Amino acid sequence: MQLKKVEKISGISSADFIQHYMNKGVPVILKDFVSPDSPAWTKWSYDYFKEIAGDTVVSLHGREDLSNDRAASAPVCKMKFSEYLDLIEREPTDLRIFLFNLMKLKPELNHDLIYNDVTGGKVLKWLPYLFFGGAGSSTRNHFDIDMSHVFLTQYKGVKKIWLFPLDQSDLMYKLPYNFHSIANLKNPDYDRFPALKYLNGYEAEIHPGETVFMPSGWWHYIQYVTEGYSISVRALPSNMYDKWRGFRNLVITRNFDNTMRKIFKDRWFHYKIATANKRAERALKKVQS
Repeated sequence: MQLKKVEKISGISSADFIQHYMNKGVPVILKDFVSPDSPAWTKWSYDYFKEIAGDTVVSLHGREDLSNDRAASAPVCKMKFSEYLDLIEREPTDLRIFLFNLMKLKPELNHDLIYNDVTGGKVLKWLPYLFFGGAGSSTRNHFDIDMSHVFLTQYKGVKKIWLFPLDQSDLMYKLPYNFHSIANLKNPDYDRFPALKYLNGYEAEIHPGETVFMPSGWWHYIQYVTEGYSISVRALPSNMYDKWRGFRNLVITRNFDNTMRKIFKDRWFHYKIATANKRAERALKKVQS
């Protein structure tokens, strides 16, 4: 597996960003996507979140490799938001908060963010999601079902993100009709998944104030180096084909997979694993030849 560092930039114009990164599908770290003048940088803290939403009960996700048979993993437990924040400050944990729309509960938080929208107005600022995680936790390797461009801004702690283009899906052991891989990238088993050796991607490490741009359809595997949290906002895909693929994934593919899983249960999952392995073998032979 080969990984190169993602470039870090600041002060880029919308025209240059769209031409060189967004339209070409090239990941980059933006150092000023969220303005340094945003009140969030001085106002937001765990204590502040406990004060305004501490009693909110949140769903927590654990190790996602334990639910490879599902398009999305089910929560493993629930607890009060304040208790969870105390937990991740106190000790490492696999528990994560996934796609938490705190801004819907507390709309006033939206006023604390000032974006330098390098997309020329395409960012869906009204749809922010928060992600919290303990030190050492990680997501499974996946790409986003809606095929949107994603801007992930780190507010506390440090994250590492591994990024791979969609055309490496077969080498990734992608499950058919799903949007994740059955291979563990954190501790890759090259005997079981030899095609992983031929992956070529990027590694981004983001710190508070930095935003990684993940182009439409790019695979991403996210690791919490320390406990912390980030916010993602999205922009619709740049071309009509990716927009169609996002619609198809949401409306057709996901529902078809859920139906087949209910009917055939484990047989459907085993069929998908066998198919993923066959596709990886073909892709492996192709890159080796």
